[in-house]
Amino acid sequence: MGSLMIIGGSEDRTDGKAVLERFVQQAGGPKAAICVLTAASTVPDTIWAQYDEAFAKLGAGNHSHLKVDERAQADAAGVAEKIARADGIFITGGAQERLIAATGDTLLHKALHEALQRGACIAGTSAGASAMAQHMLVSGKTELQAEKGAIEFGKGYGFASDFVIDQHFSQRHRLSRLLSAVAENPQLVGLGIDEDTALLIEQSTSIEVLGGGAVTVIDGRQSVSNAARIKDGECLEIVDVRLHVLPSGTRYRVGGGPAPFADLLQRLINIA
Repeated sequence: MGSLMIIGGSEDRTDGKAVLERFVQQAGGPKAAICVLTAASTVPDTIWAQYDEAFAKLGAGNHSHLKVDERAQADAAGVAEKIARADGIFITGGAQERLIAATGDTLLHKALHEALQRGACIAGTSAGASAMAQHMLVSGKTELQAEKGAIEFGKGYGFASDFVIDQHFSQRHRLSRLLSAVAENPQLVGLGIDEDTALLIEQSTSIEVLGGGAVTVIDGRQSVSNAARIKDGECLEIVDVRLHVLPSGTRYRVGGGPAPFADLLQRLINIA
């Protein structure tokens, strides 16, 4: 089994590059074969140039641009073969609905799941992070209060079936919209990832938070809300929701973690 690196966007690409450096390590080091998928972006060549320079400076000499603009390209056998040879796949930011429209339920999508199963590291930043979930957060209001109907979902890649992922979390004040998502979908656990921050999940082994910020975890599985009784746009009442904040440097292994976080930790470790 491989690893997932869920990045909150705006990771440092010019100075210390701590998140990107760790991705290279997870993929296997400087000799690892790395693909950069830019399908979420409307300016893929510009985005590729930034990562091309960043990975080169990190000593990762075997990195390449996986440029996919439409579904026909994502269904090409050559694209799937390229992913099959990759040790690390990095999915850039942009718009998650654009990413999934071009690549969802294609040979590329299938190849990503196969890559994870055989041991590759898959990283997604910003839109690429949100798309990792089965229930992908497409858009949502960032009002001061959580409200019903504030969230729009789409179908994501499905690496994480029990979670909804939001990015640029603290910087764009997205706590209320993630609370809205969890209140209306209490079977899902919310993961809010700050900018220049990554949640690294080594499957069946551990989780770790790295970078410059924190990961906010919203667990509403035992909560009670008025979501079924109010109209769209009205404020949500949410009782007994649990919130965990995991700063950079947090690390838990299988069998570790304080109750009641232990059960949630197990779900994170077995995320895909």
